[in-house]
Amino acid sequence: MTQKPERKFYLKQFKAISNAISTYDDFNLLVNHLVEGVCRTFKVKGCSILILDQIEQQLFRVSSHGISDEYLSKGPLFIDDKYCSLGTGKVELIKDIQHDDRIQYPEAAKNESIVSMMGIPIKYRTSSIGVIRIYHSQVLNLHESDVDSLCVLGNQLGLVIENNGLKNFVDHVNMAFEQLPPRLVRGYCR
Repeated sequence: MTQKPERKFYLKQFKAISNAISTYDDFNLLVNHLVEGVCRTFKVKGCSILILDQIEQQLFRVSSHGISDEYLSKGPLFIDDKYCSLGTGKVELIKDIQHDDRIQYPEAAKNESIVSMMGIPIKYRTSSIGVIRIYHSQVLNLHESDVDSLCVLGNQLGLVIENNGLKNFVDHVNMAFEQLPPRLVRGYCR
């Protein structure tokens, strides 16, 4: 009989993390704190935040905690729309990494002592744009309310990622505009 998991994530923690997501100015610091916080709160081996490159159809890591550099550099992470939480938009739980066809690098996971993994989609509106992956050296068993809270945080993180991308785009446009000769800019700026 499987023991029901203890809830770890209550309103106080949820409010603190939600507030941090909406007020951080430094995106890298935010995601670093999030992955470290997930590891500490749930006492898991590691956590990574990965963002989808839609052109190459692969995931790129933006932050990790608790995972070795060797594991992180194992190779590209291509997505499979049928099974991956990115394709389905749903939480993905892999209880036995060594015997699951969805895993691209089972030997690397074994060397890292990773037994199970959970993928929480990061969404912007209805599109999955990334994933929060939680790794554990035992079978991962989180309380349903904690998983729901992580899904909401994934949605909030999706807003931050999109906002950060738009801000970078506007900054690039402004830099390009500033490089134009004054004769070309006349009449456009008041």
